[in-house]
Amino acid sequence: MPRLIDASFIVSAQNISQALPSDKSEVAILGRSNVGKSSFINSLTNRKNLAKSSSTPGKTRLINFFDVVYGCNEDRFYARMVDLPGFGYAKVSKSEKYAWQKSLSEFITHRSSIRVFIHLVDARHPKMKIDQEVREYLLSIKRADQQIIEIMTKADKLNQKEKSALKREFPDAILISNLKKSGIQKANEVIFTSLFGDICNEN
Repeated sequence: MPRLIDASFIVSAQNISQALPSDKSEVAILGRSNVGKSSFINSLTNRKNLAKSSSTPGKTRLINFFDVVYGCNEDRFYARMVDLPGFGYAKVSKSEKYAWQKSLSEFITHRSSIRVFIHLVDARHPKMKIDQEVREYLLSIKRADQQIIEIMTKADKLNQKEKSALKREFPDAILISNLKKSGIQKANEVIFTSLFGDICNEN
């Protein structure tokens, strides 16, 4: 099975013009503020402090780039994770928020190297309006060569009955717990397959 064997922080971009060149297949990670995005990246890469969370939800509006290396048998596969700013809580003027969201939307829509969108959703609140809007938006812009992976965070906060109900309603979603590290390996396998195909099982 594929394993994420290395990860490194590359750069933070304060605006779209500072983004890295589109020279690797990319995984864009989206989620509302306080959904556990930094914890998810740290769990996914098995690095405790690779991604740092802001003390003020929604305050950070940086695009963070991480290079990652997957291992499959004796082969190595290289990709990049793009940590996009959390949405929903930013305490800025409406005009400033609109300008930033418009710029971010253009980045997501036109970035040719994005192959996978990861939409993080709080498992306790899967039907929030803002998440439904993101679902619809991603489906409206998704190209044929792109995949959308919905990941439900904080699944450890649910009991078994609630988890079963969530799986029935969102059968394609992956339930994870950053605290208990459950679902993380499955998430990595799905990401790898979305980027590189099912080549691990072919060998």
